Amino acid sequence: MSKQDLNKHLLEQWVKDYHWMVNTVKELRNGLIVGAKTAQYGIEATLPKAAGGVSDPIMSEVARRSKHVKRIKEYKYKITAVQERIDKVHTPREIEVLFWLLEGSSMRSIAQHMALSATSIKRIKDNIVKQMIA
Repeated sequence: MSKQDLNKHLLEQWVKDYHWMVNTVKELRNGLIVGAKTAQYGIEATLPKAAGGVSDPIMSEVARRSKHVKRIKEYKYKITAVQERIDKVHTPREIEVLFWLLEGSSMRSIAQHMALSATSIKRIKDNIVKQMIA
């Protein structure tokens, strides 16, 4: 995805999803075994392969994990895109709101924490996204 493709709505969604994407990447690093290679030897290597889906449960699991690894790469890209833009936010109030958004807090809980209305938090969030996209 190029810089021009990133729009306000995408960045807003990435900020919203940031917390769980970071946790997912962290979990992957803490123990998920990524992929495995299997080889066939002898006569099995020359036999025709089944048409359609994979009947081998191990290969199905490898394919499932491979797809997950691709999603993880997307998460890393999105996380990095958000992190690269954090320094564009300058006022203390906006920095605080962004911090709590990235922690996965809801707008309502941020509003309660900061003794502001949910509408004010939404307005601040919109300003943050505008600054980050510029």
